[in-house]
Amino acid sequence: MENIERLKEMIDESNKIVFFGGAGVSTESGIPDFRSKDGLYNQHDVRFDMYQPEYLLSHSCLVREPKVYFEFHRQKMDTRKIEPNNAHKYLAKLEDMGKLIGVVTQNIDGLHQKAGSKKVFEIHGSALRNYCMNCGTTYPVDYIFDSDDEIPKCDYCGGVVRADITLYEEGLPEDQVEGAISAISSADMMIIGGTSLTVYPAASFINYFKGRNLVIINRDPLNIRVGENVLVINEKIGQVFSELAKLQGIEL
Repeated sequence: MENIERLKEMIDESNKIVFFGGAGVSTESGIPDFRSKDGLYNQHDVRFDMYQPEYLLSHSCLVREPKVYFEFHRQKMDTRKIEPNNAHKYLAKLEDMGKLIGVVTQNIDGLHQKAGSKKVFEIHGSALRNYCMNCGTTYPVDYIFDSDDEIPKCDYCGGVVRADITLYEEGLPEDQVEGAISAISSADMMIIGGTSLTVYPAASFINYFKGRNLVIINRDPLNIRVGENVLVINEKIGQVFSELAKLQGIEL
């Protein structure tokens, strides 16, 4: 409880807060993360166990073995029925209060927006948007998941329709990166949550933070060194924000 009270004090004295989140923010909604013992990378699906997980989420797989790529995408990336948890809801409330100036997320599930957040920088893209790799025509979220074709094709030019997510071997979306860096650079407080800070270049974004208050909330201890003045809370982020909301009198 002492850590929660300290976190509240830091939020009270800050007016430009940025949240930087990873897979752990969504696991409490039932979405598996990639690297934990129960995560996506450690689910041994008979159809996919001959492939490296990084390959299944790579540009190479999309181009060389599109049938494999899209089957994996349909089985593992469908989050349409997933609902936001208290971590997403709390951050939306913090934005409504005028305290939060941006959410920088590595997740592709759109749950921050579903909870009500408006200033979201999706540095790994979103599985809720699709587009034709040939002509750029955009398609709704259901298009790939509901397509009868093994490889979804564009209605206009016949090109392959893919999700607007950043795969391995692809660069991060420039507009989202620029927005994220701008928000982090101007923030007086940064909350890092649900990430092991091992995925680059995303993890390097914290180097742009020059503010006073830095908080790390992660279920598991990080294998990196942090400064002495950093508040570290090793708990589930949804639980931490639920307790914090009660302390602040905020209804989630």
